[in-house]
Amino acid sequence: MGIVDLLLMDLNTAEKTKEKNMDIIKLLSKELAAEFNTTKKFLAIVPTEKFDWAPHEKSMKMKSLAVHIADLPSWVSLALTTDGQDFETAPYVEQEAYNADDLVKILEKNYEIGRKALENATEDQLNGRWVLRMGKQVLADYSKYETIRHSLSQTTHHRAQLGVYLRLLEIPIPGSYGPSADDHNF
Repeated sequence: MGIVDLLLMDLNTAEKTKEKNMDIIKLLSKELAAEFNTTKKFLAIVPTEKFDWAPHEKSMKMKSLAVHIADLPSWVSLALTTDGQDFETAPYVEQEAYNADDLVKILEKNYEIGRKALENATEDQLNGRWVLRMGKQVLADYSKYETIRHSLSQTTHHRAQLGVYLRLLEIPIPGSYGPSADDHNF
């Protein structure tokens, strides 16, 4: 085997690795879109008159929970365009929402921000470090890929929490990953 053959083999291996890693970005994009579509169904039915309601004194109010869920897709961009977040110097500010339509608009805006950032992402960005902190206290130290996965997991987690709120209020629950007791469509 000559030097040319070895170089061609190296180029072929590098190209396959690049394709494999770009598949990860495509898979994350597909998952982000699926979570967006499911989340949109939930936020669209949050009752304005129950924005200040919580099932327990330790629970978030429904509005704060819903706004947080609508914010989460923007964390994809945050992960890819920054090296972290410090809540001490940049505290979380809840976006204003007055009804379910506002919640959906916040979600749509943040989804587009996250989608575009992921669309332009590179393999190298996914490997970068991202740190969430509160001043000197490190809350999370992840790769950018792990931060994106965490934001998707948080969406699922908090959407399920919102589903419990809605169920307790006798509001029919949309299907998520299949039918629900109220929505038999798959």
